Amino acid sequence: MISIILADDHTIVRQGLRTLLESDPELRVTGEASDGLQAIGLVERLKPDVLVLDLMMPEMNGIEVARQIKSRSPQTRVVILSMYANEAYVLEALRAGALGYVLKDSHSSELLRAIHEAHAGQHYLSAPLSERAIEVYIQKTKEISQEPFERLTPREREVLQLAAEGRSNAEIAEKLSLSGRTIEMHRSNLMHKLSLNTQTDLIRFALRKGIIE
Repeated sequence: MISIILADDHTIVRQGLRTLLESDPELRVTGEASDGLQAIGLVERLKPDVLVLDLMMPEMNGIEVARQIKSRSPQTRVVILSMYANEAYVLEALRAGALGYVLKDSHSSELLRAIHEAHAGQHYLSAPLSERAIEVYIQKTKEISQEPFERLTPREREVLQLAAEGRSNAEIAEKLSLSGRTIEMHRSNLMHKLSLNTQTDLIRFALRKGIIE
């Protein structure tokens, strides 16, 4: 039996996914999350075999969740659900440690196959993407030079997304259970590392990286 956590910020989507996945006798949904931070907490507590994860979520985007799951719960395989077929998103997801990348307009059988493949430690990309060899994607992830964003710490990336969503330092501090002074430090550090000067610069960067919609 493959245990699964679903992470999507739309309740009706999670309900549909649960119905689909539990139609397979080998799959069992053990938890649901409506944002990225909640997804990480559930994974750390329940240690599922597979996390099915929406790419765009509040609090923490899917790529950052995948990156943190890789270190916090390495036995959990990640399958990304996305409406974006853009190669840049696929590469970022694979670099973050995701084994599956399924487009939301794919046939439901693709998601089921992606989960089984990921559980077996294999990569799976949706049909329009898999027409190009997976090996090519994997090679590209190794060739990409480290950009400034990659030098951010996990905490700085969390603060980046929350700040880009318009949260104040006080709100971010409460959400992450940190002091306001600590948040100010993280925010200052990430702005310096990314060569950003204003809140507008930060939002534009987050949009360009696909951190927020």
